[in-house]
Amino acid sequence: MLSKEFLPYFFPMLSYDIMPQLYGPVYMQYKDNSDYVDFGFKSVKTSLKTGLVNELFSKVSNQYDVMNDVMSLGLHRCWKKIFVDKLSLKPNMKILDLAGGTGDIAIRIASKKAYLNPSVTVCDLTYEMMKQGKRKAINRGIITINWHGGNAEKLPYKDKTFDVVTIAFGLRNITNKNQALKEIARILKPGGRLFCLEFMPPEGFLKAAYDFYSFNLIPWFGEHIAKDREAYQYLVESIRQFPEPDILKSMCLEQGFSKCAYEKWTGNIVALHQAVVN
Repeated sequence: MLSKEFLPYFFPMLSYDIMPQLYGPVYMQYKDNSDYVDFGFKSVKTSLKTGLVNELFSKVSNQYDVMNDVMSLGLHRCWKKIFVDKLSLKPNMKILDLAGGTGDIAIRIASKKAYLNPSVTVCDLTYEMMKQGKRKAINRGIITINWHGGNAEKLPYKDKTFDVVTIAFGLRNITNKNQALKEIARILKPGGRLFCLEFMPPEGFLKAAYDFYSFNLIPWFGEHIAKDREAYQYLVESIRQFPEPDILKSMCLEQGFSKCAYEKWTGNIVALHQAVVN
C-alpha cells in the first residue's frame, strides 16, 4: 500500500490535511462526554454543538435539496423511496419524521401513502429548513403535514404518542445521540418502530474512491453551489464520526428498544436501522 508521503505524486488533487482516515482510524467517544463532543473532526463544547448545527443548516437551507442531488448523484431519491416503502404502514398511523428538514420523507409519506390516511408530523431543529419543506409541500398540494420546531434530545410530545418515528440522515447531527434515542423510545407506542437511515463509510475497494469524492469534490460543490465549503466539509466529516451499525444497534438496545436490526445498502454507503419498543 502507498504511504502518505508518496500519495501526492499519484493523486495531487487530494487534500491530505483533511483526510486522516486514509492513514489511521478516526477516534470518537461513543459514550457521551459531558464537556466536549465531536463537530466533524473538531471537538467543541457540548453546550455549543446544537447551536452550531442549527446555524449551519440555516445557512445552507436554500440550496440543501439541490446539494443532495449533486452530492449523491441523485441516489438519495432512490434511498428515500425504498426507505418509505419499507415502513410497512397501516391505516391511520401517527408518524413523526424527526430531523425532517426540508420534508422529503414526510412529503413522500403524505403523498404516496395518502390512501392509508397517515398523520404526518415533521420535527426539526432548524426553522429555515422547515420553511423550505413547507413551501415544497404546499407547491405539491400537500397541506396535511404538521411542522414543529424541536430538539430531538427533548421532544415536545407526550409518552406513547407515535406509531412510527423516521429519521433520515439526521441522527449524526444530534449532540447527545443516546438521549435522542431514549426520547424516541419514550414517544413511541408499544410495538412502535424507529426507522433510521444513515450514511456509513464503505469498506473494501470502494473506500479510496469514496474518500476522494467525499473530501475533495463534495466540499468543492458546497463552495460553488451552496456558497459554504465549511458546512459540507462538516457533513463529510460527520459521517466518519458516526457510530458503526453494531454500535448504534447496542445504543438502541440500551436506550429502551427491545429489538434492533440493520441492513446495508449500495456497497455499504448507507444503512437502514429498524428498532422496536415493547
